[in-house]
Amino acid sequence: MKAMVLKTATGVDALQLTELEQPKTGTDDVLVRMRASSLNWRDTLIFKGGYRKQQKMENLIPLTDGAGEVVEVGSEVSNWKPGDRVTANFCPQWIGGEPDGQAVQSPAGKTEDGMLCEFRKFKAHELVRTPDHLSHVEAATLPCAGLTAWNALVTLDQIKPGDVVLTQGTGGVSLFALQFAKMAGAEVIITSSSDEKLQRAKSLGADHVINYNSTPDWGKSALEISGGRGVDHVVELGGTQTLKQSLMAVRPGGTVSMIGVLSGATFGDILLPFVVSRQVRLQGVTVGSRQGLETMGRAMASHGIKPVVDSSYAMQDTAAAMDYLASGRHFGKVCIEI
Repeated sequence: MKAMVLKTATGVDALQLTELEQPKTGTDDVLVRMRASSLNWRDTLIFKGGYRKQQKMENLIPLTDGAGEVVEVGSEVSNWKPGDRVTANFCPQWIGGEPDGQAVQSPAGKTEDGMLCEFRKFKAHELVRTPDHLSHVEAATLPCAGLTAWNALVTLDQIKPGDVVLTQGTGGVSLFALQFAKMAGAEVIITSSSDEKLQRAKSLGADHVINYNSTPDWGKSALEISGGRGVDHVVELGGTQTLKQSLMAVRPGGTVSMIGVLSGATFGDILLPFVVSRQVRLQGVTVGSRQGLETMGRAMASHGIKPVVDSSYAMQDTAAAMDYLASGRHFGKVCIEI
């Protein structure tokens, strides 16, 4: 089979299209013909060896998200059959409920070979059925970005009609958050540095948009949009340079979902009494469980929601796709067709 292999974790130039032996199926295995994958910010770190001892540093098949169809099942597998369209769960051991140290692990594309190959072997519990209305490429955006947004807004906070949600940027997680918040009947504020992207976000249903370059105190603007009450939920993706504004925007008793650290991972200038005295909940969000992925898929099918895919690249063009993701020019998800 063909696979893209990161020979050393030194950047995209170390990627090579390689011929490898096709995996052999054991009695409890499911062999999947991979059709698509999608890129996540963590992949850019893995490509550069950013996880150090916590990742495989050479001869790694990268990428964690993947979708395809079953081609072979072991004799002990009863819930899958050849031809089934499937999507891989980001945290393969997290079936449902509260996570533990094992459940939150996502080894594919990090400590184990990932999805950027023609065939991959799974255990039956690591897969969910792909929603019928989605293509393989669209399904490949669900396990990380989609489920993270779903977990933040629906599983952990139960967003409801009349709530006000603020989400940052126009990447995969943020646009999923926009779609899920609107599905729940919430009012949505979205931020970006690009007026063009903000207009596209409005076409997806965003009620209010803020350009954070022209409005650096966007937390105050969001507070004004909410009538001075404050927003109910902030999808916090920036980190160091955005958390202060998020805390200005959120209402007393509201939630800030801590998801990304794109602008840095330390919060040295945050006034903790401001959080405590207003009973603000800072909620860490780590993707989600297989049960959440299945529930999200059913909800998307019921409401006809499709992921926002910016672009799809051929497998051999993965390096160009990674460069494009790193540039920040994308709107939605960047994907790979296998």
